[in-house]
Amino acid sequence: MKAEAKTPPMGWNSWDCYGASVTEDEVRRNAEYMAKNLRKYGWEYIVVDIQWFEPNASGADYNADAELVTDEYSRLMPAVNRFPSARDGAGFKPLGDYIHSLGLKFGIHILRGIPKQAVRQNAKILGSPRRAAQIADFGSVCGWNGDMCGVDMSRGGAQEYYNSIISMYADWGVDLLKVDDIARPYHADEIEAIQKAVENTGRNIVLSLSPGDAPLKEAEHLSKYANMWRMTDDFWDGWEQLRKMFDYCRDWFPYVRRGSWPDCDMLPLGRIGIRSHGGDRMTRFTRDEQRLLMSLWSIFRSPLMFGGDMTYNDEFTLSLMQNEEIIRINQRSHAGREVYRRGGEIVWAANGDDGEYYLALFNIGEKEITAAAPLSFVGIEKEVSATELWTGGAAEIVNNEIISSVPPHGVRLYKIVE
Repeated sequence: MKAEAKTPPMGWNSWDCYGASVTEDEVRRNAEYMAKNLRKYGWEYIVVDIQWFEPNASGADYNADAELVTDEYSRLMPAVNRFPSARDGAGFKPLGDYIHSLGLKFGIHILRGIPKQAVRQNAKILGSPRRAAQIADFGSVCGWNGDMCGVDMSRGGAQEYYNSIISMYADWGVDLLKVDDIARPYHADEIEAIQKAVENTGRNIVLSLSPGDAPLKEAEHLSKYANMWRMTDDFWDGWEQLRKMFDYCRDWFPYVRRGSWPDCDMLPLGRIGIRSHGGDRMTRFTRDEQRLLMSLWSIFRSPLMFGGDMTYNDEFTLSLMQNEEIIRINQRSHAGREVYRRGGEIVWAANGDDGEYYLALFNIGEKEITAAAPLSFVGIEKEVSATELWTGGAAEIVNNEIISSVPPHGVRLYKIVE
């Protein structure tokens, strides 16, 4: 069976701040910050994103014909100039052990397929007499990164290759595996092969698939073989992308279920772009937009993967990550759904696990609105109390409706208790 992910995974990923060039020191500093400031709130995964196997990676762009670090069995290995603890063939085990010592979990990013470098060398495959060139699918290559060939799963040695790399990751202590260039276009055979390899390890490795848009028609296949999958392409700190996310969430909320989490992508908050897209900056989202983002991701129950270098968090950014009520919605609510849209007003509802209810009043328009959300949307016809979770203020309830002014690009998120 696939790994358990009873609740949406919460953690940090290096891409939004360091692109392809994150170093071991930067990973360790973020892990230490999470352990000290965020672990008790549920944040636990530390994920090293793409190109950890390339010594000369320098930013968000990919080097053509890059020299990669591989072993004799066609497997990518960490570049020791960036990850010194990986020397002498140790791989990511020392780093994984350190992250685990902090009470956290460790994740890595990989690209679908086998390195072209190994194919050119016709390197060996562990556990098979076949070699790299014999399993490579030269007609199935990534359109935006030139490092890999697809794997032809009809050939002997193909499953053994995936078994060999994922067994190594399990030995390193990997708890989350983000596999890229696999959900768009959709490669069902390699998804199944990777999940089979994960299961063979006996380790509870959460499987995340990228990039989006993952095909909605594959929702049941995704639910069977993955724990989380991207609904969108890379999400950055622009309002139009955030506005569009409401459409993705409306399409995908029927498929949110325990162990299977459609993914809105990383949270581009805090200090991002340090060596990644758009240049070094604090997020361009306004504070209202950041609250809206966190509210949507939480009531939809997307995984929460923070993108900024956490060690630079200001007080406001940290307050977003430490809001226990918002995290509770993400981790413990159910039946999150869009209720209605009226112009720029969008209302979502969810049920809590202790009998409470939640209503989120979003304003995606350009002017302040006065929203009136009937409590009947969550099945309430009697007197209740309601608290706005970002301000802590009591709700105004008139004729069994919550009445609230909502700023442009903003949200009012209510917890309702009978």
